Amino acid sequence: MAKSHETEHPIKAYGYAARDNSGTLAPFNFSRRATGEKDVRFKVLYCGICHTDLHHIKNEMGMTQYPIVPGHEIVGVVTEVGTKVEKFKVGDKVGVGCLVGSCGSCGGCVYDSENFCPAAVLTYGAPDADGTITYGGYSDHMISNEKFVLRWPENLPLDSGAPLLCAGITTYSPLRFHGLDKPGMKVGVVGLGGLGHVAVKMAKAFGAEVTVFSTSMSKKEEALEVLKADHFINSKDQQQMQAAMWSLDGIIDTVSSNHPIAPLIAALKPHGKLIIHGVPEKPLEIPAFSLLTGNKVVAGSMIGGLKETQEMLDFAAEHGITANIELIPIDYVNTAMERLAKADVRYRFVIDVANSLKHE
Repeated sequence: MAKSHETEHPIKAYGYAARDNSGTLAPFNFSRRATGEKDVRFKVLYCGICHTDLHHIKNEMGMTQYPIVPGHEIVGVVTEVGTKVEKFKVGDKVGVGCLVGSCGSCGGCVYDSENFCPAAVLTYGAPDADGTITYGGYSDHMISNEKFVLRWPENLPLDSGAPLLCAGITTYSPLRFHGLDKPGMKVGVVGLGGLGHVAVKMAKAFGAEVTVFSTSMSKKEEALEVLKADHFINSKDQQQMQAAMWSLDGIIDTVSSNHPIAPLIAALKPHGKLIIHGVPEKPLEIPAFSLLTGNKVVAGSMIGGLKETQEMLDFAAEHGITANIELIPIDYVNTAMERLAKADVRYRFVIDVANSLKHE
């Protein structure tokens, strides 16, 4: 007979889990493995809420295994380390992002791109090496192999820095990979939400001239005055879109709803790159001729490897980049999910786990 979630491992744990596709999160007793020789155990202080969490708790991707404890933007303080851990000690501030395991030998792993490993282990809702299912950061503590634990920079805030473990690397990586990280580059950001506002900050820190595309004119002042974007374009305004033609070296498209791609391709200079982050319900309609005439590229990007994620955190600390957050207690999490579904947050929710998760 299969062991229960509370007894499959020796160390008791407590958090919030969804048990069915209603997505309702409620207190949950479970267990975590004993500390292995290369493991780092840490108390969770803060955990960001990613839109992916909402997809998973409602099984919108058709792959959720219940019960599920979400959370892959996790920051905490080390409480125990294994006998062969070399990089961390008790008391260190650390983070864990979207991955807690990989095969270690494939092309992705060998070249520091563990996110491309076919056997990558997601931080929650995925089979771990021992066959049990991983649980995320909406919980009192975490454990991970030290390879997947990130050193937290001393001057990077823990709460507003937490979302960088997903939103930060998701936007930093394509800017670097596609050569949009050089001063004077002209970069567009489509959508000013949880990803988009971080993309603006990253691009500005690299020295880019940043144009925000949005269908919401209410975000114009915030884009220009608060986030310091250089230009704002109402993507519903054909005249503004036409004026932007052939003006950008690259575009970071963070929008997951269905939206026209052709006008964005038209805004690219020759050799320009449109990088897709969102996952619209319908397949993208890409006019081939618009790519051919400018030697343009449409690409996709999703998170990054551990080495690059550490590099991103250090870059963020150096340049004072954090997410704009609303800090919440964990018993507000279901309301937060309802608001997130309506895009009613500027721009990321972060759970104050240590101060609000009380064992019932």
